[in-house]
Amino acid sequence: MTQVLQLEAKSPRPEVIEQAAAVIRTGGLVAFPTETVYGLGADALNEAAVARIFEAKGRPPDNPLIAHVANREMLDVVATGISENAERLIERFWPGPLTIVLQRQPVVPFSISAGLPTVAVRMPKHDVALALIRASNTPIAAPSANRSGKPSPTLAAHVLEDLRGRIDLILDAGATEIGVESTVLDMTIDPPVILRPGWVTSEMLNDVIGPLGLSGSDELLMRSPGTRHRHYSPRARLILIEETSPEQLPDIYADPRSHRSIVFIGHSDLYIDDPRFHTIQIGSDPGEYARSIYAALREADRLNPDLIIVEGISDSGEGAAVMDRLRRAASGPSK
Repeated sequence: MTQVLQLEAKSPRPEVIEQAAAVIRTGGLVAFPTETVYGLGADALNEAAVARIFEAKGRPPDNPLIAHVANREMLDVVATGISENAERLIERFWPGPLTIVLQRQPVVPFSISAGLPTVAVRMPKHDVALALIRASNTPIAAPSANRSGKPSPTLAAHVLEDLRGRIDLILDAGATEIGVESTVLDMTIDPPVILRPGWVTSEMLNDVIGPLGLSGSDELLMRSPGTRHRHYSPRARLILIEETSPEQLPDIYADPRSHRSIVFIGHSDLYIDDPRFHTIQIGSDPGEYARSIYAALREADRLNPDLIIVEGISDSGEGAAVMDRLRRAASGPSK
């Protein structure tokens, strides 16, 4: 049975946090909010507890996890070889949505890093998450709290939908603030390389440590979660198009025998007079789009369509994180 405990995001009750921390300390699984998405947490130094994360999510073992820390001292527990540039990034962006790939300390289970000598680490910018890590007195390994491959959870209800009966506890502190996962930056190479775009953009990183390297090779991408397997996907087939008008909808829609139902997700004011066609409208601002897109994909799935068509946004700045997730979710060609 999965227990759900509700608390305020900005004032987590100590007795609730302690109950959740006790679950972590005894090898259990706790879903908790961060500023990006809800995470599924376990003691990062407990190999058996970490194995439960993979089992609960149905996560491939070659997909590494992120170790979440609450202070600089915890970083030294899980990582070594921290460069001056890494220290500059920590000072500027932690707590916040930046994950840094560093050299792994031997105490960290191999499964967290998919058997690699590296470890991905971040400090979340959320009072509940930080309070839980401190009370647990250990770094917490936490991927997104969803079944592997599905859209990430931005509400506790999404976690319950995917993981009811598979985990011990959910801390419900309302909707997450950003809505897409953290930037992952590999600091074990020079120049550093972004392995997964997120809300900390390349321009922000350039301002602190100078130019970054080119996109990572397959070997480098192995060091980051969410880069090589299909992710963030609804059950229905999803087609991503960059700009939307009725004329740009896939030709398959023109044949009324092709689909029982189609859902359009986007910011354009699109209406088609057809009972098979449903619209979920979200704002074009990257922040609003990021906060809404995973919930919109889950809402679309509940309509049980044959096809989901998603309108993209500009992939400059913060929009790059949104478009990265949508391209990974798409099961049809981009237009």
